[in-house]
Amino acid sequence: MKFTVRLRLPAASRSCGDAKARFSEIVDRAVNGEEFVVTRMGRAAVRISRFERRARSRKLGDLAGQVWIADDFEEWPPDLRATLGLDVPEET
Repeated sequence: MKFTVRLRLPAASRSCGDAKARFSEIVDRAVNGEEFVVTRMGRAAVRISRFERRARSRKLGDLAGQVWIADDFEEWPPDLRATLGLDVPEET
């Protein structure tokens, strides 16, 4: 068995102006695993962190043979037909 341990250090806080001035440095550090919170007027606005791809992407046909549709799928239950007025004969 293989385990991955990720240590989450507290996110460094940067003002919006500081983040703009040092954006390239922040991106480089985020790529290396550091996380930043950019603040606007003293309140957290956004988080900048490393992008992590999903382990496995879904593909068409993954559930083939595992899903089925009932033969009466398009038929309404009698009580619901009556409630919705679907049993009322059409006037000619």
